Amino acid sequence: MVEEGSRVGVLLGGLSTEREISLKTGASVAAALRRRGWDVEEIDVGRDLPAKLVAGDIDVAWIALHGRFGEDGCVQGLLEVMGIPYTGSDVRSSAVAMDKLATKRALRGTPGVTLAKDVVVVRGGPLPHDVGFPVVVKPLVGGSTIGISLARDATELQTAVAAALALHPEVLLEQFVAGEEITVSVIDGQALPVVRIVPESGFFDFEAKYTKGLTRYEVPAPIDAEAAGAAQRAAVAAYRLLGCGGLARADFILGADGVPVFLEINTLPGMTETSLAPMAAGAAGMSFEDLTERILLGATCMPSEVQSGQS
Repeated sequence: MVEEGSRVGVLLGGLSTEREISLKTGASVAAALRRRGWDVEEIDVGRDLPAKLVAGDIDVAWIALHGRFGEDGCVQGLLEVMGIPYTGSDVRSSAVAMDKLATKRALRGTPGVTLAKDVVVVRGGPLPHDVGFPVVVKPLVGGSTIGISLARDATELQTAVAAALALHPEVLLEQFVAGEEITVSVIDGQALPVVRIVPESGFFDFEAKYTKGLTRYEVPAPIDAEAAGAAQRAAVAAYRLLGCGGLARADFILGADGVPVFLEINTLPGMTETSLAPMAAGAAGMSFEDLTERILLGATCMPSEVQSGQS
């Protein structure tokens, strides 16, 4: 339980390729918590994080990191060892959700969760010859659509795989599903309204995601109510099966048949005031400050197995 008057360390920046996005998330979160009266210190995460946590006399950590070392269980494990409660998912669920293949294998066979067909390419290994085009190419680990591209033929596939392998030694080739991009945020096991993502280019890549005016967002999504409900149920099922905590966001493609196809789940989704999860929360009547504080109040840490003073 986070007590009133606790000193909150907002962990931002970090060591991943998503550092700049994390800085924006962290600044927005820190500002929202200060507006609610919390004592907040923004901590730019580096190898010296333990020293900064001790020097800052931090009681609880609000993790605003994205990508490696922040979203993959590493920071969560450090905070567990230091006995500092933290927001979001625990070590195990963070690590599994960060790995797209591990996530899909964990969810395979889950009722109500439909997955696209996939194959993995390993650095130094051959490209499969039986790929059906178009195909989506993704680094196995990573977020913010970095390194993700759409290959329409063998030449594009070779270029896309090379670019993705530069970011991670394993790459996921996923069957392209034609349809609408939708996303469902889940807070404490409760699904928020569905958001529809409409990129101008037709493909939601890094440029479409972060360039103003290239993508339109609609919430609640103007889609069939049954399809929206199916996506919300699938998001909650994935959240619970993977053991997620706090806020998470599941992404889907809604095909012409009305079936939402699960893509991935993000355990630390973007948290600026214009990000998708706060957008969905707003549609449910929850302000950005409400959402940020609710996530903080859900911070947890495992109790020590050794009593204080014992070795």
